[in-house]
This record gives sequence, structure tokens and C-alpha cells, in this order.
Amino acid sequence: MTLGIYIQVPFCQTKCTYCNFHTGVVASDRYQPYANALGREIAESSASRGMEVDSIYLGGGTPSLLEPAALATILQTLREVFRIVPAVPGTENSSAFPEITLEADPETITIEKASSWVAAGFNRISLGAQSFNDLELKSAGRMHRRADIFHAVQFLRDAGFRNISMDLIDGLPHQTRESWENSLDETHCIRPEHLSIYMLEIDEGSRLGKESLAGGKRYSAPQIPTDDSMADFYESACVRLASEGYDHYEISNWALPRFRSRHNLKYWRREPYLGFGAGAHSFDGTTRWANVHDPARYVTCIEQGVSPHEQIETVTPAQALDEELFLGLRQLEGIDFARIERKYTATGQGDRLAALRGRIINLRTQGLVELDGRRLRLAPSCLTVSSEVFVELLG
Repeated sequence: MTLGIYIQVPFCQTKCTYCNFHTGVVASDRYQPYANALGREIAESSASRGMEVDSIYLGGGTPSLLEPAALATILQTLREVFRIVPAVPGTENSSAFPEITLEADPETITIEKASSWVAAGFNRISLGAQSFNDLELKSAGRMHRRADIFHAVQFLRDAGFRNISMDLIDGLPHQTRESWENSLDETHCIRPEHLSIYMLEIDEGSRLGKESLAGGKRYSAPQIPTDDSMADFYESACVRLASEGYDHYEISNWALPRFRSRHNLKYWRREPYLGFGAGAHSFDGTTRWANVHDPARYVTCIEQGVSPHEQIETVTPAQALDEELFLGLRQLEGIDFARIERKYTATGQGDRLAALRGRIINLRTQGLVELDGRRLRLAPSCLTVSSEVFVELLG
């Protein structure tokens, strides 16, 4: 089985109000030392040398802030350590090329950068559009505006990118049904090959979430749409995107034919992946580990020859079963429950599976899940309450 590789670049130009990731705003003179540390960590991953890789994803943060030469060096180092190969024939997105993705914010993209990225070997861009409404973008702390998205896409297309993924956020402050439909209209004009729609998370991990939970007024917290409105926006997108030829293959993700995210499918299917950089996670099928989150500490570890790994955990059969269900049911095609029963009965999870079968019958009676022969899936009408279904299923 081929690996996926994730490279974490935890730097941003500004911290979005809704962001709950381990990213930060730092002086640009810290970018190159971090890129150097990434290269060294990759080069010293001797245990993985020669392994086959068919997807590479540079995320963050805003990886497009790094100099094109630094990004090219990172890819070259990966080529020297790993065997970069196309996808296996007959699988989703199988092609003559590996999938190599760079996350980029619209205001960071120029035609010169886009051309350099193509020359380096990137063939997919994940564009953080989030909205096409300037008021929504401003209140969220984004630096780009609507016009920047169109300029960025033109630069990318002119440079040769034929695989663009775009992010939208459902539930930004000031968002209305009219502004949401307009963002979908604008997306239709661009017609990205892939689209991710994320519903706004309200939690203590972001400034906006914390303010909203406290009943405060900063960051336009009172202007967050209601839960019912967010669900309505999402369901509207489902209908429109289906009519426009997009395949809704995961709760938050749509793709034109042959453009599913090969890299993200590895996560949802619990396939092995390696992470490099501060806060990056890895999984080999039985063990999960992560690097230290602080970028300065990460660079120091690499420069001193100390492993940056922490949070090393052996995944128990019970944890693996939970992950199979939670991650697998995020995919609209669902999971082969008969396969899961066979696999986890053999690992001593028979009692747990018996309890799960009872919960599945109950959820099916409520119309929340469907069991079609061997396949278990969320009911299409219940995608907006998937978290509640997972909680009830897993107990």
C-alpha cells in the first residue's frame, strides 16, 4: 500500500477569527530556517527510505508563504528519499501522476509563483476562498477579498493547474441565504475540480468561538447564523452541486469525476501516512504519533539531532473499530460492515460488535442510517447531524 505524505507549514499572515489550528503569525525570516528543518527531517527518515508515495500534501497554515525555491527543495528532497509513484490503476483518481497538493491563500498567489509551483512538480492547489462576500471575509479576519479569488484562479489556470480545490465556510458572521447563494454562484463560474464546504465550528479553540460561547460581541459573534440556517445553507449546496455534476463523496467534500482527494481518502480509510513539520501527525496502521507543535521547538529539535516525535500511541483494537466507523461513515458510500465484523471479531471485539448491531438497528428505525446488504451509511437527509449520530452509534 502506498503512503501519503503530509507537510505542515504552520505560518499565516494573520490569524482568522474562526481558526482553532496550531498556527501562528511570525516574522518572515523564520520561514527559511523552518523549511531547512523540514528538509533535514525528511532526509533523515531513513526507516521510510524507498517507500512508495502517491500523494503529497503541503498544508497549514499557509504554505504558499514560503519562497517557491524552498517549496521546490522540499519536493526534491522527498523525491530523493521516497519513490513518488502514480495511483494504483483502477482506484479513484488513478492517473499517470501522483497527487501533489499545495494549500494557498488567494492574496499570496502571483503568476510567477504559480508558474514556479508547476515547475517544481505541484499539480493540485487547495485554495482557501472561504467566501465571495467581502463583509464576511473582513469579519473573519481574512486578508483577501472577492476579486483576489478570481485573480488567483486566473493565475493558476494560466500557469497550467488543472486540479483546483476550493474551500467555503458555511456559517460565517453576516452570512445570509442570499450571500451564501451568491458564493455558490461565484463558485459555479470558477468551476473548481474539487470543493470542500465546512460548517463553522463554535468552540473554545478559536477567538470567534470563545466570544460566541461567552455571549460577547467581538469578531461579529452576534452575526453568526443560527444552526438551522447553517443546515439550510449546507442542504442548498448539496442540491446545487449535484445538479452541476459534482460527486458528494464525503460529508464536507465534492468532486468532479476523477478528482476526489486521493490524499484525504487515505485518512478516511485509515491508510498509512507520514507527517513532517511542527504538529504533523503520522500513522502506520497500528501506531500513531505526532511532532511537537511549537515551530521554534521543532526547529531546535531538528538542528540538535533530537527526534521531534511526541504523543506516540499504539492504537488498540477498540480504538481502531471506533475509527473505522467514525471515519468510514463520513464517506457517503458508507462502509462494508460485514468486513468490519469479520475483522474485529478476530481481534476480540465480539461483544462490542454485538452492542453496535443493536445501536444500528435503533438508528435505522429512526431513519438516521441505512443498511443496504453489507453496506452501512448515514441517511442522506442526516448529514448535518452526523456528529450526533456518531455519538449515539459509538456509545
